Amino acid sequence: MRANSSSPHAGDRTFTEVGRRGRAAIEAGRRKHLKRAALLTAMILLAVLSSTGQAQADAPADVAGLIDSVVPGQLKKYGLPGAAVSVVSGGRQVFAKGYGHADLAGKTPVDAERTTFFTASVAKTFTATAALQLVGQHKLDLDADVNRYLRTFTIDDTFPGRPVTLRHLLTHTAGFEANVIGGSTADPQGTRSLARTVEEDQPERVRPPGTLLAYDNYGYDLAGYLVEVASGQPFDQYVREHVLQPLGMTGTSFAAPLPEKLEQALATGYDGDKPYRRYYGHPASGTGAVTTAADMSRLMIALLNDDPRLGKGIGELMMRRHYTQDERLPGMGYGVEETRRNGHRIFFKGGDVNGFHHLLAMLPDRKTGIYVVSNGEGAQPALHDLVDRIVDDQFPGRAEEPRRVGGDTSAYAGTYLTSRPLGDLLRFGSLMNHVTVTSSGDGRITTTGLSHDPAVAAQEWIGIGPGLFAEQDGQERIAFGPGGVLAGGHQEEATTFERAPAGLYLALLYSGLAALLIGVVTIPAVALVRRIRRRPAEHPAAWWLAWVTGVLILPFLYGLAVTLVIAPSDAIFLGSPTLTGALLASSAAFVLTGGLVVGTAGAWWKGWWRLPGRISYTAYMLGAVSFMTVAYLFNLVGGVFA
Repeated sequence: MRANSSSPHAGDRTFTEVGRRGRAAIEAGRRKHLKRAALLTAMILLAVLSSTGQAQADAPADVAGLIDSVVPGQLKKYGLPGAAVSVVSGGRQVFAKGYGHADLAGKTPVDAERTTFFTASVAKTFTATAALQLVGQHKLDLDADVNRYLRTFTIDDTFPGRPVTLRHLLTHTAGFEANVIGGSTADPQGTRSLARTVEEDQPERVRPPGTLLAYDNYGYDLAGYLVEVASGQPFDQYVREHVLQPLGMTGTSFAAPLPEKLEQALATGYDGDKPYRRYYGHPASGTGAVTTAADMSRLMIALLNDDPRLGKGIGELMMRRHYTQDERLPGMGYGVEETRRNGHRIFFKGGDVNGFHHLLAMLPDRKTGIYVVSNGEGAQPALHDLVDRIVDDQFPGRAEEPRRVGGDTSAYAGTYLTSRPLGDLLRFGSLMNHVTVTSSGDGRITTTGLSHDPAVAAQEWIGIGPGLFAEQDGQERIAFGPGGVLAGGHQEEATTFERAPAGLYLALLYSGLAALLIGVVTIPAVALVRRIRRRPAEHPAAWWLAWVTGVLILPFLYGLAVTLVIAPSDAIFLGSPTLTGALLASSAAFVLTGGLVVGTAGAWWKGWWRLPGRISYTAYMLGAVSFMTVAYLFNLVGGVFA
């Protein structure tokens, strides 16, 4: 990190002619030396005293000026209520400042030292630190079966000979299914213990460990529980005594409920000007813990400078590549993810929970760290942009200049879904946020859905090797591997993508939905016309079965809209009766769709109705089957949540 600093210094005088000048000259020289020493001491004391004021006073002018020129504009551009930024370099904090408001109602300003923010997944950096401390003490083994440490339950032996290890947990490669709906509580007094959480919420193992990168919250909760077992202390107590207190991190806590002082200093998370509720639970993976920007400076300094208070070599071990989906791409450290910019290694960790968004970035070779947090939705592009600007300004370097290769890229075209094995409603979210790859036919491809910035719809990529592409006018890399796996290019969280017919799924979903909604309107309309004309329908029960099937989709659509668009926080973190009712309605529609299949078979076998009637009923049945097939595959059938 460049710094604009100068330090006065004075050397001791050497008196080589003591005998010739005499005792008087000696005393005069000593008095002069003492005066200079006193002046130097006063200057040092003044500098120390001034540093206890606004932390940003010590910042290099170029860093402070850059951040001050960027952040206020970002708050306005993205509609963010507030933000805090801290920068460390050379073993000290060189900048820390708050911007905007921590609470809009009270107009409370953000303070880098005092305002607390929910950590979200940045908590995983603390969890990894705690686990690695115990590895260093030989109380945990990175490559041992985690069942060695578990007492009241075990991880299912789904893949014999392929046990889950701590190394898998820390690199997001354990292979667990991901579930998140209803896992938190709005009452900090009602949180479950970490032991109960990992035992009661154990998900399925869906792939052998160590085979595919897929973001895993449960894995980090389990890692936190291993810390409890190995240390004999509750997780929050262990972190407090062995990470927070040694570093003087008084603004950080993993306890539930939080200390009153930190709860009162907690910023409010917003979606626009609408406040979110607060959520507690799963502190080891990222829900409920809080921190400040200044405390994150203390953690970054310790990790970057091998602070013995954490344990020798902890930071270096965390910021080392331990897994990558493709050797030509950056990979995973422990609790952090690897990337490169301007030729420099960067290990970063993002954190996102409704209303709170973080980005931690550390450059180990430059002993520099950057931390940015905001309490507003839509902050991710701003966070990444600020970090990139700081790195570009302080360490311009030179990005690697790859050699362009041509060739046919049509083999990579298609749609891709996240490899994260989602076990609840998030699976449907992955369908709606799929990645599309199109080929330009000249060694180029275009992707949509990979950028962390929603405003960037498409990215252009240039082939630089077999299945390897470089971002045009950017520094990202992506690679296509065996089995249709797409890795890299995504800065929000550790993940890969797998080829899947997302376009077909969406076509079936939308066409089926259209058929059902048309039927809801036309079936009673036709019945009314026939009644007016006094022409009673044959086998009316079959048509009313079809109508009820379509009607059940209406509360389902309403429930999804209310809980996932109007008030998504309650549905995702706390669960929602409205969402439960919506999914039970879809379950009932799923069962009735089986009746439509039977009714269609009966219509053709028994010759019900005229040909147009049988064709209409068959088309309606096919629409219902199409819709419910996708609903079942993507967890929109309520039995999954009942």
